[in-house]
Amino acid sequence: MKGNLLNLTMLLTLGLVISSCGKSGKGKTSLGDGQLHGVSVGMKYTMPKPPGMVYVPAGTFHMGPSDEDISYAFTARNKQISINGFWMDATEITNDEYRQFVHWVRDSIAATILNFKKQSPDGSGVIDWMKAKTIKWNDPKIQEQLSALIVTPDNRINGRKELDAKKIIYHSEVFDYREGARRENADKPRSNFIIKTDTPIYPDTLVWIRDFSYSYNEPMAKKYFSHPAYGNYPVVGVSWKQATAFSEWRTLYLNSFLEASKRMTESDFRLPTEAEWEYAARGGRSQVPYPWGGPYLRNKKGCLLANFKPGRGNYPEDGGFYTVRADAYWPNDFGLYNMAGNVAEWTSSLFYEGAYNFQHDMNPDIRLNARDNDPPRMKRKVVRGGSWKDVGFFLQNSARAYEYQDTTKSYIGFRCVIDLPPMNSGR
Repeated sequence: MKGNLLNLTMLLTLGLVISSCGKSGKGKTSLGDGQLHGVSVGMKYTMPKPPGMVYVPAGTFHMGPSDEDISYAFTARNKQISINGFWMDATEITNDEYRQFVHWVRDSIAATILNFKKQSPDGSGVIDWMKAKTIKWNDPKIQEQLSALIVTPDNRINGRKELDAKKIIYHSEVFDYREGARRENADKPRSNFIIKTDTPIYPDTLVWIRDFSYSYNEPMAKKYFSHPAYGNYPVVGVSWKQATAFSEWRTLYLNSFLEASKRMTESDFRLPTEAEWEYAARGGRSQVPYPWGGPYLRNKKGCLLANFKPGRGNYPEDGGFYTVRADAYWPNDFGLYNMAGNVAEWTSSLFYEGAYNFQHDMNPDIRLNARDNDPPRMKRKVVRGGSWKDVGFFLQNSARAYEYQDTTKSYIGFRCVIDLPPMNSGR
């Protein structure tokens, strides 16, 4: 009995000690006030405005032809669609912007070879970008150390030591949410859904010659990507796979900066879906054939409103023989330039003739990560907008075309989108 009383006294004493130590302020304990208040992630967040991008607000539109389907292909039937808001590049990605990607990959490979690394807080080795940016590419000693990146002697012209474009390879690692979300994959390890890809990312400059037989386009092949005069022109000669790699790098580049600044990371940059692209191209105008409205390709003064192939081939009539600046002509009502003409644009969507018949009416998307050994039909990606070499029909908001994901063309470029939280300050 005395033992039981002693134990009870000890428990009561311990309880008093704990409660007295935990008191804070007016009867509150270290556990709070006993009410539900939630737990923040601990990082202050303010809605950023991505440079060079414009906000496309959520809305509803009729996706598909606004006029008769003159080809009677029935690959784009009219359907009401609702789209969530997103940010989109105001212009197509330019040569200068893509060159930043190429230089980053080049410098990261060179820094790895030269062992320009430093220790990160978690103990791993990371590239020392302060040193990487100071690499003297014309230094014979550096060139000797980086011989693995330079063309072999038998491939040099006049003995010039130039970088081998095929060696500029970007390594990406992304998580496949669609596969990971399948019920049958719920208990499988995360590593099963990490996609690792190595992509040569230098643009194919020879497309200017390859795309047009018996046509003198060598000056464009030599200068379009390398000359400063074309810096603000849309990049071309980039495959769907390269455009996807650029989007993944852009995400990594931004989030690495945000993490170093102890700020909240953002969503992924990506290619727009086919539905997002058409919704953005319409600029909030329903049932109109072109981004500026229409129904004509000229304004009331007779001026052409986009860069395409007027008439039977009067290429310079619209102000540009090949491509023009990415910010040429008037933007649509969302502030987006050249959603018709200049260069056609990759989307993330798989091209399937009957896709409109079974897609959801909320943010529709049909996607397929085709492998290199898959049949060509599985590699078709939707291309939108028409280009400088296309006739006016392909400039229509609803006009669909496709190209294979591993091909490059002198008339196809791209622009990115990013999903950010729907905060009022972002509108």
